[in-house]
Amino acid sequence: MPANLYRSPATVCRGTRFEWGRRTYIMGVINVTPNSFSGDGVMDVDAAVAQGMRFAAEGADILDVGGESTRPPSTARVEGLRFGKRYGQQAGAISAEEEASRVVPVIERLAKEVSVPISVDTYKAEVARRALAAGASVINDVWGLKADPGVAEVAAEARAPLILMHNQHGTQYVDFLRDVRSSLERSAVQAMEAGVAPERIILDPGFGFGKTPQHNLELLRRLRELKTLGYPLLVGTSRKSTIGLVLGLPAEERVEGTAATVAVSITNGADIVRVHDVKAMARVAKMTDAIVRGWAG
Repeated sequence: MPANLYRSPATVCRGTRFEWGRRTYIMGVINVTPNSFSGDGVMDVDAAVAQGMRFAAEGADILDVGGESTRPPSTARVEGLRFGKRYGQQAGAISAEEEASRVVPVIERLAKEVSVPISVDTYKAEVARRALAAGASVINDVWGLKADPGVAEVAAEARAPLILMHNQHGTQYVDFLRDVRSSLERSAVQAMEAGVAPERIILDPGFGFGKTPQHNLELLRRLRELKTLGYPLLVGTSRKSTIGLVLGLPAEERVEGTAATVAVSITNGADIVRVHDVKAMARVAKMTDAIVRGWAG
């Protein structure tokens, strides 16, 4: 089935039914890394589990556990740091074994403590497989199957929802939004060819990945153009460097800027927002939903 002909009414995951279009869902970020760009990385299992439990209590609908920093070198330079060896190479790349050793213990514990679905933020099939066995029920691939196509096979076998993000080396485009759209569509088709059901595919345009700050701002303005693909959209703008550049603020002071991008994302069609500040952004999403989707009182 061509990706642009599909319309997803709902996705069921770990007993939770995500009814797209009714409200915005909140994904809380749990970084089990020592070098998270957002400054919120934790390496202690107890601390990560406590954070996940707090996020669930504050309104998170999904918990996204990641063990490898996805900070691109371009972002690292913006932050005044030096990571990676060349432009376009992921800054915090680690082995699958090390990544799994970080996320699996956290997922195992969280799965026993919270009822909301847990997502594993990885682009490696082996890590995804071990995370699902530990209790995760969603895969969030920041390379949209470009790094390891085997991720789609793991998702298909487990009947797990698969988030496919647009990402690329460098920031050169022929036609920016058309190129992003085409890449996302190819990822969705690739996932379906591997056996992933279309109702389990979620797309992420990749704010901050392989894009200039001007691209990122254009992406938010034109986000609705990606809705024609027919899949739910996840948008992750939280604390990103574009916000820091516009406001001249470090990651820990970008909550208001994040709130603005979350509100605009929802207004322009986002179904899920991936955030670090769950309590505040759940309130922003609820207020924006009342305006955009209606409020019964």
